[in-house]
Amino acid sequence: MSIQSHAANDIQKDFYILKQLVTKDFKLKYRRSVLGVAWSVLNPLLMMIVMAVVFSTIFAQGRNGSITPEMYPLYLIVGNVTFAVMSDSTSQAMTSILAAASLLKKVKVHRWVFPVQKALFALVNFAFSLVAVALVMLWFRVVPTWHLVWLPVCLILLMLFCMGIGLALSALAVFFRDVIHLWSVVITAWTYFTPIFWTTDFIAGMPHILRVLMYANPMYNYLTFMRDIFLFQCNPSTQVLVFCVLWAVLSLVIGYAVFHKSEHKFILYI
Repeated sequence: MSIQSHAANDIQKDFYILKQLVTKDFKLKYRRSVLGVAWSVLNPLLMMIVMAVVFSTIFAQGRNGSITPEMYPLYLIVGNVTFAVMSDSTSQAMTSILAAASLLKKVKVHRWVFPVQKALFALVNFAFSLVAVALVMLWFRVVPTWHLVWLPVCLILLMLFCMGIGLALSALAVFFRDVIHLWSVVITAWTYFTPIFWTTDFIAGMPHILRVLMYANPMYNYLTFMRDIFLFQCNPSTQVLVFCVLWAVLSLVIGYAVFHKSEHKFILYI
């Protein structure tokens, strides 16, 4: 059999395994849930309501009033569900190799499949969260525009970014279990450093170094991309698009390099 045939068979096998793992995670998540898939819609809606009630008075109008109280719930839920994709996918990917230890010891399979699968599963959950976003748009009479054609572009870039982080974290977690606890702290800090519930008007009043860090913040750019097409109904700026591409490529390259360099030692530590 030719090298090309072997490669094609390997790719086909990897895609089959990815599909099976995503399906398995989906069934496990909703197996004993009374609300089932509906919870993926209700959860972001309930979070939006709670956070809107708590923060609307403080943050909704911002310093320059660019976000009106009527816009704030949509601003909030779009930011929340987008950040949740990164948080959920990277946190799940981080322990994916450890969780698959018994399988890796018995079956020959490409190890990168497991962290990548977690990012894909987060994307499936995000698809249900979009129903919640659509309901909020309907409630506040925000009519979707053609700018939503940018959505697949944003999601692909965000997925590549998450896969890269997931690959690196999953490799590090095999050798250093403390990474699992440290990442939860990083996610918490990252949540507050990203304009999810506070508006971007506050960035103008920050010290210069903080403004630079904010604009370079990967999740600031992905949230801005999503809000541009959903809320402000415009094309993403060139700067935001460039940063989103840059972070996606950089994350994937570094993540794969870290993973590939250390994966042959996994069997000794899992």
